[in-house]
Amino acid sequence: MNLFEDTALFDEGKKRYTRFDIPDTELQLWEQFIGKNEADHFYKMLLADTPWQQHTRQMYDKTIPDPRLTAYYGGSNGHAWTPTLLTLKSQVEAICEIQFNRVLLNYYRDGNDSVAWHSDTLPKDGKHHAIASLTFGETRVFKVRHKHQKGTPQLDILLKHGSLLLMGETMQDHYEHHVPKTNRKIGPRINLTFRISGVTRPEDINHHRGDLNQESVP
Repeated sequence: MNLFEDTALFDEGKKRYTRFDIPDTELQLWEQFIGKNEADHFYKMLLADTPWQQHTRQMYDKTIPDPRLTAYYGGSNGHAWTPTLLTLKSQVEAICEIQFNRVLLNYYRDGNDSVAWHSDTLPKDGKHHAIASLTFGETRVFKVRHKHQKGTPQLDILLKHGSLLLMGETMQDHYEHHVPKTNRKIGPRINLTFRISGVTRPEDINHHRGDLNQESVP
């Protein structure tokens, strides 16, 4: 029995690679980066062992809970790296050829959990860096749009169980991204974003606008 429906399509051992042809940055996707059995294992471990929290943010005159749960590792104020996270970090670094020092975990419990259009804020060192996004669990749509070139087509990327997406150094300068709500009945998703950052507070990592976005996908 599959943990998630789309894992029935797994072709073990094949990391299906896509390099997106978009201006001003690099964007690369490895599907099946983590094989099905390992992906199932990591999902269960992360779900059970992560100290998930629901943060809040101020929107106008209201305090609003974030529509997802998070956990932050690395740095002086983050949780200490676990053996599971260090194993995943090592695998991601090997294929990306980049050393990361932080990871933000997001837990999307169902289709009502989301993240609004945003670009990740500038780290304290004054330079954007590559971000590697690793997905376990339910497939969710990852939308990408150019900030300035309105004629550049929007991308809708399906991030599946065990997939790895690498956003290039200039991605945050030129693009916004978004995981919308969906009306479909779907299972949970855990997403890990490996980063290079001197930021120590989880709320400083991303600047989200309108997290209660009501947009949905079929």
